[in-house]
Formats: sequence, structure tokens, C-alpha cells
Amino acid sequence: MEADFLMNTFQLDPRIEMDSSFITNLELCQVRLHNNAAFPWIMLIPNTKVIEIVDLSEEDQQKLMKEICQASTVMRRLYKPTKLNIASIGNAVSQIHVHVVARYDTDKAWPRPVWYCGVEAEYTQDEQNQRTHLIKVAFSKL
Repeated sequence: MEADFLMNTFQLDPRIEMDSSFITNLELCQVRLHNNAAFPWIMLIPNTKVIEIVDLSEEDQQKLMKEICQASTVMRRLYKPTKLNIASIGNAVSQIHVHVVARYDTDKAWPRPVWYCGVEAEYTQDEQNQRTHLIKVAFSKL
């Protein structure tokens, strides 16, 4: 199903694909787990070729906001963070994508942003599979 979703709608940037793993598809976005296991971190990638949020149709902007809220709810329920970091920066990868990161005032990067902070950890395949499954199930219960 992932391959059909990608072929029919948009081409996932190879850097996003390399730095993350597929979780599920929502109405507008593909949800992916970021490979940095130091933080509970997912990304939403709208199935469109536009670069900026403001270039989405008004309907897709509303869908994106809804899906950001859904992702935030999932992350809060699962990880009970001190703060959620939600960002669409796109300096390194211009393809529109939104990061949703659960942060804790006790994490090694706090209060700095997670980007290029020097705090990284790798998932084992088992850990990645478990986290992906847990998040996918949480989305299905919304």
C-alpha cells in the first residue's frame, strides 16, 4: 500500500525516506517515525508537490491542521511530554513536512531544539518496529 500511495500522489524526498520509517497514511499526510531514537519524533508529509503550507489549498491547509492536532494527541497520549515541538522548517529538505517531537525538561537537548543538537540514538530493529506499531495503533483509535 505504501508504494501505491507514493506513486499515485507524490515522490517522497530521499532524505526523508532515509531518515525515517513509514507508520501509516492519513487523509492528507503520510506519517513517518524519525530515526533519531533519542526523542519520540514523528513527521507528517502531505501527499502533494507544493513546498510551503501557504501554497496548499484552503481545504488541504485545514486537513493538515487537523492531522497535526491528531499527531499531537497521539504523541501526548503515548509519551506524556513536558512540551510538544511542532515545526515545518524545510531548510535542508524543501518538501513540505511537519515534525512533531515529544520533549521533556529532562532530555539531553533541553531546552535546545532537536535539530543538530548532537543528541542522537539509533533504534534497534525491534525498538523501531515496536514504536511504529504503537503509534500506528494510537492513530487508529482516534
